[in-house]
Amino acid sequence: MSVGELYSQCTRVWIPDPDEVWRSAELTKDYKEGDKSLQLRLEDETILEYPIDVQRNQLPFLRNPDILVGENDLTALSYLHEPAVLHNLKVRFLESNHIYTYCGIVLVAINPYEQLPIYGQDVIYAYSGQNMGDMDPHIFAVAEEAYKQMARDEKNQSIIVSGESGAGKTVSAKYAMRYFATVGGSASETNIEEKVLASSPIMEAIGNAKTTRNDNSSRFGKYIQIGFDKRYHIIGANMRTYLLEKSRVVFQADDERNYHIFYQLCAAAGLPEFKELALTSAEDFFYTSQGGDTSIEGVDDAEDFEKTRQAFTLLGVRESHQISIFKIIASILHLGSVEIQAERDGDSCSISPQDEHLSNFCRLLGVEHSQMEHWLCHRKLVTTSETYVKTMSLQQVINARNALAKHIYAQLFSWIVEHINKALHTSLKQHSFIGVLDIYGFETFEVNSFEQFCINYANEKLQQQFNSHVFKLEQEEYMKEQIPWTLIDFYDNQPCIDLIEAKLGILDLLDEECKVPKGTDQNWAQKLYDRHSSSQHFQKPRMSNTAFIIVHFADKVEYLSDGFLEKNRDTVYEEQINILKASKFPLVADLFHDDKDPVPATTSGKGSSSKISIRSARPPMKASNKEHKKTVGHQFRTSLHLLMETLNATTPHYVRCIKPNDEKLPFQWAYHDFFNRYRVLVKKRELANTDKKAICRSVLENLIKDPDKFQFGRTKIFFRAGQVAYLEKLRADKFRTATIMIQKTVRGWLQKVKYRRLKGATLTLQRYCRGHLARRLAEHLRRTRAAVVLQKHYRMQRARQAYQRVRRAAIVIQAFTRAMFVRRTYRQVLMEHKATTIQKHVRGWMARRHFQRLRDAAIVIQCAFRMLKARRELKALRIEARSAEHLKRLNVGMENKVVQLQRKIDEQNKEFKTLSEQLSMTTSTYTMEVERLKKELAHYQQSLGEDPSLSLQEEVESLRTELQRAHSERKILEDAHSREKDELRKRVTDLEQENALLKDEKEQLNNQILCQSKDEFAQNSVKENLLMKKELEEERSRYQNLVKEYSQLEQRYDNLRDEMTIIKQTPGHRRNPSNQSSLESDSNYPSISTSDIGDTEDALQQVEEIGLEKAAMDMTVFLKLQKRVRELEQERKKLQVQLEKREQQDSKKVQVEPPQTDIDLDPDADLAYNSLKRQELESENKKLKNDLNELRKAVADQAMQNNSSHGSPDSYSLLLNQLKLAHEELEVRKEEVLILRTQIVSADQRRLAGRNAEPNINARSSWPNSEKHVDQEDAIEAYHGVCQTNRLLEAQLQAQSLEHEEEVEHLKSQLEALKEEMDKQQQTFCQTLLLSPEAQVEFGIQQEISRLTNENLDLKELVEKLEKNERKLKKQLKIYMKKAQDLEAAQALAQSERKRHELNRQVTVQRKEKDFQGMLEYHKEDEALLIRNLVTDLKPQMLSGAVPCLPAYILYMCIRHADYTNDDLKVHSLLTSTINGIKKVLKKHNDDFEMTSFWLSNTCRLLHCLKQYSGDEGFMTQNTAKQNEHCLKNFDLTEYRQVLSDLSIQIYQQLIKIAEGMLQPMIVSAMLENESIQGLSGVKPTGYRKRSSSMADGDNSYCLEAIIRQMNAFHTVMCDQGLDPEIVLQVFKQLFYMINAVTLNNLLLRKDVCSWSTGMQLRYNISQLEEWLRGRNLHQSGAVQTMEPLIQAAQLLQLKKKTQEDAEAICSLSTSLSTQQIVKILNLYTPLNEFEERVTVAFIRTIQAQLQERNDPQQLLLDAKHMFPVVFPFNPSSLTMDSIHIPACLNLEFLNEV
Repeated sequence: MSVGELYSQCTRVWIPDPDEVWRSAELTKDYKEGDKSLQLRLEDETILEYPIDVQRNQLPFLRNPDILVGENDLTALSYLHEPAVLHNLKVRFLESNHIYTYCGIVLVAINPYEQLPIYGQDVIYAYSGQNMGDMDPHIFAVAEEAYKQMARDEKNQSIIVSGESGAGKTVSAKYAMRYFATVGGSASETNIEEKVLASSPIMEAIGNAKTTRNDNSSRFGKYIQIGFDKRYHIIGANMRTYLLEKSRVVFQADDERNYHIFYQLCAAAGLPEFKELALTSAEDFFYTSQGGDTSIEGVDDAEDFEKTRQAFTLLGVRESHQISIFKIIASILHLGSVEIQAERDGDSCSISPQDEHLSNFCRLLGVEHSQMEHWLCHRKLVTTSETYVKTMSLQQVINARNALAKHIYAQLFSWIVEHINKALHTSLKQHSFIGVLDIYGFETFEVNSFEQFCINYANEKLQQQFNSHVFKLEQEEYMKEQIPWTLIDFYDNQPCIDLIEAKLGILDLLDEECKVPKGTDQNWAQKLYDRHSSSQHFQKPRMSNTAFIIVHFADKVEYLSDGFLEKNRDTVYEEQINILKASKFPLVADLFHDDKDPVPATTSGKGSSSKISIRSARPPMKASNKEHKKTVGHQFRTSLHLLMETLNATTPHYVRCIKPNDEKLPFQWAYHDFFNRYRVLVKKRELANTDKKAICRSVLENLIKDPDKFQFGRTKIFFRAGQVAYLEKLRADKFRTATIMIQKTVRGWLQKVKYRRLKGATLTLQRYCRGHLARRLAEHLRRTRAAVVLQKHYRMQRARQAYQRVRRAAIVIQAFTRAMFVRRTYRQVLMEHKATTIQKHVRGWMARRHFQRLRDAAIVIQCAFRMLKARRELKALRIEARSAEHLKRLNVGMENKVVQLQRKIDEQNKEFKTLSEQLSMTTSTYTMEVERLKKELAHYQQSLGEDPSLSLQEEVESLRTELQRAHSERKILEDAHSREKDELRKRVTDLEQENALLKDEKEQLNNQILCQSKDEFAQNSVKENLLMKKELEEERSRYQNLVKEYSQLEQRYDNLRDEMTIIKQTPGHRRNPSNQSSLESDSNYPSISTSDIGDTEDALQQVEEIGLEKAAMDMTVFLKLQKRVRELEQERKKLQVQLEKREQQDSKKVQVEPPQTDIDLDPDADLAYNSLKRQELESENKKLKNDLNELRKAVADQAMQNNSSHGSPDSYSLLLNQLKLAHEELEVRKEEVLILRTQIVSADQRRLAGRNAEPNINARSSWPNSEKHVDQEDAIEAYHGVCQTNRLLEAQLQAQSLEHEEEVEHLKSQLEALKEEMDKQQQTFCQTLLLSPEAQVEFGIQQEISRLTNENLDLKELVEKLEKNERKLKKQLKIYMKKAQDLEAAQALAQSERKRHELNRQVTVQRKEKDFQGMLEYHKEDEALLIRNLVTDLKPQMLSGAVPCLPAYILYMCIRHADYTNDDLKVHSLLTSTINGIKKVLKKHNDDFEMTSFWLSNTCRLLHCLKQYSGDEGFMTQNTAKQNEHCLKNFDLTEYRQVLSDLSIQIYQQLIKIAEGMLQPMIVSAMLENESIQGLSGVKPTGYRKRSSSMADGDNSYCLEAIIRQMNAFHTVMCDQGLDPEIVLQVFKQLFYMINAVTLNNLLLRKDVCSWSTGMQLRYNISQLEEWLRGRNLHQSGAVQTMEPLIQAAQLLQLKKKTQEDAEAICSLSTSLSTQQIVKILNLYTPLNEFEERVTVAFIRTIQAQLQERNDPQQLLLDAKHMFPVVFPFNPSSLTMDSIHIPACLNLEFLNEV
């Protein structure tokens, strides 16, 4: 491919620019070889002629295609040069806000200088388990790669974080450690991962400081080894530190600070525990004020100090040690502020004894003030013969003081690191480790000294290791692909390293100069010039004799030799150290002991050194024979060699914050990806070949003629730089040609369509015009015809009206004439009728008068005769009454007769009173009638004297006038009535119409109001419902999370117990057998409560009825209620024991007493019978009183409901009738009481008489009759007894009558109150009549609502009381029935035992079949066998053809038999063993979906059975009569129902975990990567990361059909095993949420899948899943709603993203996505070809502005671990227990059917 083909028209290039460094331009003309300039057009449309250096032929850099811009791997760029790299980083960082980018195997991190929400737990879980090349670049991806390779290859790993100061190395290392702490959390309770993270704030406080480049710059290097066990859980850690910058303790440059701990301690100086430190503000101390400003913007030193103290405490540093540490740090500040005064001679100086800072320094360190004051200003010189004490100058004293301060801080730093390592150390065996190296990057300043030299030396070593590792990996890749490979010589910085560390190198010369007594920095520099001037990496500056230049791999650095020797020696005077060794504080003395490790920077733990087998690449350097103190340079070189050996023994991973190197790694394409991308360049005949490799070979050989530009590997194609860009250009040209052809065809088709549209419109216009003219003519003809018809009808109407007028006049005349004749005839007939009536009445009066005279005479005769006869009978009765026989006869039943006579007399008196009143009324009536008749007779007699005819005529006339007047009045009244009636009808119709109109208006207004308020009300109701549902779900999820945590703790407890058993078990140890098995010890379930009495059981019953969810899960209340139940149970048992003792004592007393004779037993029996009957009558009397009270309440309620006009009389009459009936019933009961009491008295008298009589009195009846002879004295005594009884009864009757009168008065007062209430209601009713109709309606509705509300409340109270009483009575009935059932159960048990023994003895005899009662009997010793066969060893395949949930039914039948036999221990043992057995099975098969689903269905079914047959009516509504017979009788298993519900939640969570584990590897590949629609998605070039070693060699891609097949398998298993449909719906809702979360999270973290084609694939995949849900009838589960965020993300990828309208559409559609997610998707959106455009920054800002009012969470990713709370609705079974058959494969022959 020639240069002219590359630099053609429209090709874009990069040209240098002084302002923007690089600018983009486009060629406007093809370049030809030999041209001296290029014709360019800049982005602002400026034309530019760019000159070319013809000699060098240096053309501008080519720009990558837009498809490659923003790539997450720099090696994926076709042109990898400086402008391409810078532009790619700019696009990712500034436009897309991506701080991470890959560059081959290196993660390039750009510090954003702000906190980004990309490091949460959700992001950690999203990267966990993912391949490195599948996700967007991230520090978590590097950490996951290291963790995965450690687990897979079992090789130690290292993460090397390097970069310049301020690039974010410390933060990156901190996040890597956080990832390991989260993913590999410790399995024990030591929480070692928290301690690892807690070490960060401590090390930042004592080792980080503010510099000009970074506010939190690490001034030391550290290498943290995180140790893992065989299960790859963190067990410990170890830290090594390198080259602490001690000079910062005593000196800081401008705008820099000392270490953070000094400022933190000064900020907390006001705390009471720090008063003795004598600290003030940081500005007051010399060591903390040299840099100027002592504060950092946005940093609270006091708050950070509190975090540091908490970290110390977490790592186990005691409070006393913390105070000692702070004292040492404060003493350093005081030491720096000591004032030193120079003497006049200049060779000596002194310190004032009153110096406050020196006193505080000595006090805080516990040393003598005088000695420290002396040796700060003097030094000791020791020679072979003498020892001298010499004074020091001011500068020497200051240097000595600073050296002492640096030494104290360095020793304290080493001590803290050592104790951190002790806290992180573990005694367990370390299997592998991951090291995190946070070391300083390459540094170059204006003045570079010893520290910069050591730092750059370390970076040279790391760069050498990086180069060797990178090229080694690249060569392995080429070998793997079988590409011919020639070893390439790459830049090796070994000469530079040799210059520094080889024999007689820079460090050796420095150490040698330090040994010279009078060695100086200038002499050392001169030796360097002499020794290394010929080295290509060493240079001497022209203008300086004390500086030297080293050519490092990154840049040239000039070092100033001043201070090198002093810093290398690190000299501290021995006298000062000896004073500190003599400190009275142990910690201070320990810091300076000689037995410490002389190389503090190489501190290592025990666990790490023994686990790494390291062999150095070069022979170790021999130490000098002379013993001398090791210099800083020697220590640093040794520790650096150890570090490099450690790194070489591990697999390194790199995180760099530097510019990417210019090594051009080859560009790679997989055959499949290349074919999908460039198949448009393949000819049609070549596509017939099925071998894609052959097609790719043919295409490349045809397109690229130079075979050296590409190579074919085994699975990939390798290109040289620029070839992919050339292929992209050919592809774009092909698309451009195809586009032109499509445009041509479409435009021609559009013109044809336009012509056809115009032709059709013309024809339509013509048709409509002609039709209009025809319609106008027809209209004219129709109008003419209509005019003729109108004239004809009008003339006919006029003639008809004239004829009708004449006819009506004739009819009126005839009517009036005929009426006159009829009225005359009517008057004559009426007069004759009246005369006849008068005659009839006169004759009747005369006949009645004659009859009354005759009847009165007959009555008088009858009365006289009857009186005579009655007198005779009375006389005879008096004679008979005097006889004794009659008295005897009357004595029999005299008491009854007295009462009856009394009643009869009362009735006769009442009847007599009534008759007398009627007689008086009749008499008065007759008297008045007689008087009236007398007056008429007198008037008649007077009128006889006058002329009768005249009087009759006058009377007739008067009657006629009265009749006429009556007729006229009647007519007038009829007319008025008719008028009023018409008016009323009219008014009624008007009112009805008006009412109808008002109703219509009201309905319209109501509809309008409803329409207006419907949305608001609906929204409010929906919000309230959602809020309530959310609260309920939160409560449910909180409770289920507690259950989950409990199960986890239980699992951890089991693991620890197993470990302890393994550790403690000895060969001779054996487990002691016990009746209490380990199964029972695993669960401490409460005992079964056989009775619950009182308010406590009511509360428990209410909690059970309303459900645990609605009871707000108040576990404290629930536990209190359980405790109260147990207390009541104990009290009940005590009372029962006492009662049984009493009964035994009574029975003993009865046995001791001798039997009595029949004479005594019979009267006692009669007395007992009579007393019982009296008690029954009294109880009935109480019932009648209760009925009376209820009657009063009913009357009051009915009076409130009746109308005001009719309510009072009806209520009063009803009350009187009911009261009368009650009185009658009461009188009857009183009579019975009197009879019984009379019999009792007489029986007592007869018993007394019988005792005095002879023994043979038994032969006669004990009751006297009328024939028995009674003495007169006995009769008188009996009569007196009867009288006394009568007086007693009279008193009782009077008392009861008074009570009833009071009750009647009370009822009257209630009636008056009701009347008053009715009057009030009438008043309110009258007031409402004055209101408008609308107000009346509203008032009526309000009144009705209030009335119904009151009634409802009353009824609710009544129902609650009745229910409460009913429950109490039921419980009491159960308790009372228990004793009776105990005997029956014992008999049944004995009978079953006999049958069983008989069956064992006589095997050949077949037992007669009886009805199976749905109970299974087993012996207590067979319980373990039952659990083993039915739970532990049971396989779901064994019950493939049986009833679903058969084990649950069998277990319930066993429980039912234990309940039937009232064996609470058996029930408790069986349920406990079952629950623990299920837990063991699930623990053993924790990854078996079928087994977990099997036991979830059985556990739920057992829970449903315990509810269905519990006896609670709420669970028995769907039971049949046969099923109700199978209910539990004795035990309330509510507590075990709660335990089973918790167990079901745990099984459900395990089921979801298993299903998610099986589905999760398929989701990303099936939903995002697999081409469901073939040929839709394009493929972009990929970089080095697609070759991640984490990826397996095989094809692990999944399609959507794999997910659907897996879910079909889940659905089939759950349905076959009888799992409740509601639970199945919840399972798939959870799984679909997980699919949504995993897919969306990957979409948000992967740039390569955020494209239009991916959106189309997602829409298609989601539609397939929805279709599957509908096909399985699972669409009601809410699974589709959980996919809503993913649906909206797919729509977002497909929508237009240009205009303001597009932004509004996106905001309105993306309601389920947060603002962060929307912006993230828009930033990640990547076009797959040239015809798509990127989303502009302006459009994204528009979206952010429109969404800023949203209150979205800050979380970017969805929580894939979130689990919806599960609900187990009650689902009763239709099977009866007696219809269940137990298959023989279960081996349950020991179970007997009852």
